[in-house]
Amino acid sequence: MGRLFGTDGVRGVANADLTAELALGLSVAAAHVLAEAGTFEGHRPTAVVGRDPRASGEFLEAAVVAGLASAGVDVLRVGVLPTPAVAYLTGALGADIGVMLSASHNAMPDNGVKFFARGGHKLADELEDRIETVYEQHRTGAPWNRPTGSGVGRVTDYVEGFDRYVAHLIGVLPNRLDGLKVVLDEAHGAAARVSPEAFARAGAEVVTIGAEPDGLNINDGCGSTHLALLRAAVVENGADLGIAHDGDADRCLAVDAAGEEVDGDQILAVLALAMREAGQLRRDTVVGTVMSNLGFKLAMEREGIQLVQTAVGDRYVLESMKAEGYALGGEQSGHVIVLDHATTGDGTLTGLMLAARVAATGRPLAELAGVMERLPQVLINVPDVDKSRVHTAQEVAAAVAQAERELGATGRVLLRPSGTEPLVRVMVEAADIEQARTVAGQLADVVKSALG
Repeated sequence: MGRLFGTDGVRGVANADLTAELALGLSVAAAHVLAEAGTFEGHRPTAVVGRDPRASGEFLEAAVVAGLASAGVDVLRVGVLPTPAVAYLTGALGADIGVMLSASHNAMPDNGVKFFARGGHKLADELEDRIETVYEQHRTGAPWNRPTGSGVGRVTDYVEGFDRYVAHLIGVLPNRLDGLKVVLDEAHGAAARVSPEAFARAGAEVVTIGAEPDGLNINDGCGSTHLALLRAAVVENGADLGIAHDGDADRCLAVDAAGEEVDGDQILAVLALAMREAGQLRRDTVVGTVMSNLGFKLAMEREGIQLVQTAVGDRYVLESMKAEGYALGGEQSGHVIVLDHATTGDGTLTGLMLAARVAATGRPLAELAGVMERLPQVLINVPDVDKSRVHTAQEVAAAVAQAERELGATGRVLLRPSGTEPLVRVMVEAADIEQARTVAGQLADVVKSALG
């Protein structure tokens, strides 16, 4: 069996790759593994279970809840809430397990299962590996140890989760948003109620788009992966800024008053300066990834802020932050982690903090984001290839070496396999956009030919 867990849980096409049987079995295995690891410390365990609005989330939620309860875990079902809300509630309620059903920015047919440990933290790799092993053992015939009678878990709908999470978001804001007009694109996803409520309670005038989820329209031409609608809405409504989330609202991208994109690197730059000013940027350091734009690194150097870079994936950013005690980190894609207030990327919190900086300074978002100049960066996704060979295929290695010689000191090349999809991401950065496009296209052709 290939590894089920990717960089962000177990994902696949719902009811094809990710079946009810798999979701149930993984949940039972997770309960057993965490019990064996001593996580429950002899008490009756509790789990928080949430989901995004995908239609498949309805039957997958039922499977996960059944699996946990059958393993003796009491379940608090919070319904449709963002991934960071589930992580927060897992910690705030003292639960032993958190489970989020979502495929984030992926298209509607996909779904995923993501586990959180006590405190709302993502599971360590070794625990995920152990869950897979136990799941496979029982799938092939080993019996479960099943409680009976009063030993089975009880299931409760925790409707208070919505208000408790929104109150948390408002409580950590440094200042109110009075006087700001904000357009929110909710991607027809998990934050369709939460984010508008939080911004309104914080004092902003709110315009929403993409906030009518029907189970089938999540991420469909809207949200953080499709900014055209948000750009147009900000300009049309004369808003100060726009905020876009993805399906599970663990990421945030923005646009300024002119409709220009403000990406995750720029958001990090703005927040880094704000947090340093407030004395909250520990060790004057921000954590990014190898995908961070070179312009971000240069801007942080100029401002006297150190940039630590990790492998791509918010889990690796988070690992570095926790290990070294850093307060702020994130990715160009909009996963931003403010570790004093969240255990994972939180798109609503990020958007609120960005808007709060605009309100506090009285400066337009475009001016604040101008602290860094984005160097041209081209990203091409090459689908339907053997991503496991991207770093070993000689033909690919030769093409990368040639590209690096061509770019010289003014650019760079990065090839990486996706952690959640069967594709390879080709990134080329250069001083000239046309050169970046040409080199990226050539490399993408080689990857397709060599690994397809």
